[in-house]
Amino acid sequence: SNYTNRDEVISALAQFHSDLGIGDEQESARKKLAKSDALAFVTGQQLGLYGGPLFTVYKTLTAIILAKKWEKKLNRPVVPIFWLADEDHDFEEIASVAIPSFDTLKNITIEQTGTGKPVSDEVLSESLSELMETVKSELPSTDFSSEMWNQLNKCYESGAGYLNAFAKLMSQWFSKHGVLFAGSHTKSFKALLKESIKTSITKREEIQQTLKAQSEAIGKNFHSQVVVGSTNLFYLDDLGIRQKLEVENGVWKAAGQSWSEAELLDVAETHPERFSPNVFLRPIMQDVLLPTLGYVAGPGELAYYGQMKNYYLQFGLEMPSIVPRLSITLIEAGIERIMEKLPFPMCQYNMRIEDLEKAYIAHSDSHNIDGTFADWAAAIKKASTPVMELINEVDPTLVKTSGKVVSGFDNELQKLKGRVIRSLKQQEETQLKRIAKIQSQLFPDGLQERSVSPIFFMNKYGLNLWDELLSSFEEKELELQKHHIYPLT
Repeated sequence: SNYTNRDEVISALAQFHSDLGIGDEQESARKKLAKSDALAFVTGQQLGLYGGPLFTVYKTLTAIILAKKWEKKLNRPVVPIFWLADEDHDFEEIASVAIPSFDTLKNITIEQTGTGKPVSDEVLSESLSELMETVKSELPSTDFSSEMWNQLNKCYESGAGYLNAFAKLMSQWFSKHGVLFAGSHTKSFKALLKESIKTSITKREEIQQTLKAQSEAIGKNFHSQVVVGSTNLFYLDDLGIRQKLEVENGVWKAAGQSWSEAELLDVAETHPERFSPNVFLRPIMQDVLLPTLGYVAGPGELAYYGQMKNYYLQFGLEMPSIVPRLSITLIEAGIERIMEKLPFPMCQYNMRIEDLEKAYIAHSDSHNIDGTFADWAAAIKKASTPVMELINEVDPTLVKTSGKVVSGFDNELQKLKGRVIRSLKQQEETQLKRIAKIQSQLFPDGLQERSVSPIFFMNKYGLNLWDELLSSFEEKELELQKHHIYPLT
């Protein structure tokens, strides 16, 4: 392990947890991490409103499952850790809650603009209550609604910080499974990260070269996930706004200020909390503070970790194992029932709705109604010919009448055909509505897990949903590379 200052880290965590208001729930996880041979399975995510998209939950469950598994294998403590993305300043990314409605996805956004500070320094504005009312009105009222809103409102109240609210909610969901919450945006953490900040300054050129070389190698066959800039650092200005540090001709610049390398190293020595990591430096900071055995990553992260293997060595670190998170689609019983009546396999619902409708109509056009009725009319006409001849022989005055009877047949057939077509159209419309409903539930905007809020399902299936999901996945030997379909009853 990269791990030297465990006691200092534990005391910084204790302070962090107490500031977040989760000190008591986190105590046993801290004690476990304090053991000299403890390791960690880490994951992390942006501080989304009400827990962000479903995959925040799936990442956490994966870390819990893997920590348990490796604890058994290695016969030493392994702690699941959720790294709060408390340095990130992309407010847009965390400011909305997505709820599937009948055939669309409603993105409900809080009426608040980010200030450019790390989101953990942002405070929930008055418009939270408006957001809450809108979300409430989009969710059906169930046996679980009031208990769920009690929990959410305890964590999310206007005037609370985004970090505190998110950490409190996640702690409600996952502290009982031994998950520990960590971050880096505090004075005490930054003091422990001084060396990696300094290395990022002194070895800037080698570091960027290493990253560039690996990114180019990947770029030959794959998409490079993150563009390599001139440095991996941000600088927090006097207002706490996160500004990119750039280097030109040996001069470091940010926020209208400039430093020589020596001057910037002085700032790092005296005020390490003025520095904030970019996407490449965050994992280093996390693995300096924690005894990371493995990191649970989403698809995008897996891609940029691919750019970083040799870069870890510049900090004298070894890159931990990177494991894909669980990928899950939850299917409600009602959705499963209507899927059975339709001709599409699940993966096809990811097509554009127009293409799905077209495919369905083509499928249902296999009833050749025009042709079938034309054949019937022709058969009646054919069968009528000998009868008409007979009538003509018996009494020619009845020919006109018998002609009327035959064309009457024809009129009735046309009427019947019209009714059959109308009936099919109605059935088709019902099915097209069902297709839209299925799509908005399974692939509301790409995969369900990437957009839908966890509270959409908790409201319907209860606050223990994630515990149930966890125990059902612990029973199965999981293939993490697979996409799992989980039926809800």
